[in-house]
Amino acid sequence: MKKRILVVALALGVSFGALTQNGFAQADSSKAATAPNQTVPKQTKAAAAGAIDKAYLQKVWDGWATLDSSHQKQYYAQGPHVFFDDEPLKYNNWDEYQSTTTKELAEYKSGSFKVNDDAQIHKSGDIYWATATVAADMTQKSGKREQETFRWTVIFEKQNGKWLIVHEHVSVPQQ
Repeated sequence: MKKRILVVALALGVSFGALTQNGFAQADSSKAATAPNQTVPKQTKAAAAGAIDKAYLQKVWDGWATLDSSHQKQYYAQGPHVFFDDEPLKYNNWDEYQSTTTKELAEYKSGSFKVNDDAQIHKSGDIYWATATVAADMTQKSGKREQETFRWTVIFEKQNGKWLIVHEHVSVPQQ
């Protein structure tokens, strides 16, 4: 009886250890972010190896900094997926998201976004989820400059060999 309990305990310990090392591994969030206006390779080394890293998160935000939401379609899953933004409350799919952001971004002449060092990336099977604060610096066409830091939670799912955003939540803390 004692031998059976020991075997079960060892099996559970090994299984739990494998789960915590592989199933919920946190990526290294200390990697430097890509500087704004710097050319980024098509995929980061980690993304090419099948992983999401901080550089890939920054690449998503560098795309938004172009102020052309059509560039972002490559990062977002198509079809019925919910994306939350600061305004409006939610989008039910990428087409709604792109339509509204195209109008909003047309009011700006420049923008930059930096994924901060608090980024955390987790993996479980074919899903990655990440959280970070993002520093935004945008200038309206009128010349008014807007600087703020917002929260970002994002879920990636591997579809047809690419990591696509299937859910996103962006929010700005109330002042």
